[in-house]
Amino acid sequence: MTYVVSESCIKCKYTDCVEVCPVDCFHAGPNFLVIDPDECIDCTLCVAECPAEAIFAEDDLPESQRHFLALNAELAKLWKPIVEKQDAPADADEWLTVKDKLHLLER
Repeated sequence: MTYVVSESCIKCKYTDCVEVCPVDCFHAGPNFLVIDPDECIDCTLCVAECPAEAIFAEDDLPESQRHFLALNAELAKLWKPIVEKQDAPADADEWLTVKDKLHLLER
């Protein structure tokens, strides 16, 4: 099992989760983070750290977010690993409760 970053992270991109990850499995794109499923050790530490509540265990991923499992795996191969916490975008809090943001994902 792996953990998956879901749609809530888009345009929020808080990196609190990165700071606690013991295996550096997060990868960062322009406005979204993903978890590399081949590196994730299922430690659960990142879940509680996410202000957007965007991280789910694969088995707990809501049905409407299931496509993010494949998207995390795909983008982890393209994006560079992120190993240190960075400042969130200036407007991250404004995007925190916005739904249906997939069309805003920047690859």
